Amino acid sequence: MLKPAPPTSVSELLQRVETIAGLTLGELAAQYHFKSPDDLLREKGWPGQLLEYVLGASAGSKPVPDFEHIGIELKTLPLSYAGKPLETTYVSVVPLTNLTGLTWQSSSVKKKLNHVLWLPILAERDIPPIDRTIGTGFLWQPDAQQEAQLQRDWEEQIELIALGRVDEISGHLGEVMQIRPKAANSKVLTDAIGPRGGLIKTLPRGFYLKTQFTHTILVNQFAN
Repeated sequence: MLKPAPPTSVSELLQRVETIAGLTLGELAAQYHFKSPDDLLREKGWPGQLLEYVLGASAGSKPVPDFEHIGIELKTLPLSYAGKPLETTYVSVVPLTNLTGLTWQSSSVKKKLNHVLWLPILAERDIPPIDRTIGTGFLWQPDAQQEAQLQRDWEEQIELIALGRVDEISGHLGEVMQIRPKAANSKVLTDAIGPRGGLIKTLPRGFYLKTQFTHTILVNQFAN
């Protein structure tokens, strides 16, 4: 099959999501002649890349939602047999310089999480990548309380970066969203604000949603 064009409406996207529910990643990859890896050690992002391809995501690496024209971000959610998220969810790159004037409202995190298509995948460690099953996708927007939690975590951690205290940030910070290093290896370094206001070299960082937060989203969705 050819790569689908980007969906022009939310309902068109949801129709596509419905057609892939219940398929394994391998079955879907075969339909679209999409190369499948034997394991995810070197290709951790493969499930997301496959689903972006099949559903017609168009944003690539731009700091905008994956389905740019309809303002929806795609997030896969690997689940255990018990239905619990197996890992944190990557949101976006953390800005480590040029923070003047940056606000929560203008942040890439706010843009990315404004409207999310969650795609649960049964991805217990003992299931080979191609045998992992796609669940029922659903749309989510943060309610007032969730938005306040996200904003608070974003502002507190961005303030530490602005004060040159990036090295004090660990995964323990943040109620629902943490900052962690995001680099292929420890040789990849980027500029950040140092303790004395000058630039230092440090690992790139990413914003990640904590698993208890995504679990709450799941529970609320399927309780309804």
